[in-house]
Amino acid sequence: MRARLTRTLLHPLTKPALFLLCLLPLAGLVVGAATGQLGANPAEKLIRELGEWSLRLLCLTLAITPLRELTGLAALARLRRMLGVFSFAYASLHLLAYGWLDMGLALADIAADILKRPFILMGFTAWLLMLPLAATSFNRAIKALGAKRWQWLHKAVYAVAAVALMHFIWMRAGKNNFAEPAVYGVILATLLGWRVYRRATR
Repeated sequence: MRARLTRTLLHPLTKPALFLLCLLPLAGLVVGAATGQLGANPAEKLIRELGEWSLRLLCLTLAITPLRELTGLAALARLRRMLGVFSFAYASLHLLAYGWLDMGLALADIAADILKRPFILMGFTAWLLMLPLAATSFNRAIKALGAKRWQWLHKAVYAVAAVALMHFIWMRAGKNNFAEPAVYGVILATLLGWRVYRRATR
């Protein structure tokens, strides 16, 4: 079974298939917007869904290492980079949708809103932390930085997860809706707690 899964993960079509799967949520939102199926407030729905898909993909990115070690499927590691890049892509679209649909791309108003509302500040901070990770997510960057420096830089993904979760919690706090943020909180706490445990036991 493990050998079969490893062959599947190493198959040349696995990455293109993952690429298409990661595009499906965006395609669904585009179709929904074009056909008027995003509800009474399509702009809010689009912004929210893009942000949540970024967080989901971030959770999947962080889950790769525990799954790889627990299952012995080392080939899972080849999927992590694509998941991380797509998480950044959805976060960038989330930010763009907010700036365009909510703020009309008025940069002064966007800057004032970031400083005024803590949950938007947290979201923007998470995006800024993701930016250098996405910019160094290719092989030449690893060679240029050196493996140790590259690994040290990409540990910032833990900070990204914490700040993104705070952004989500504060955003939902305005509507007293903490059920979904609690689910993501448990997932991220488990993933980060696992890493702390592994480092302590080593």
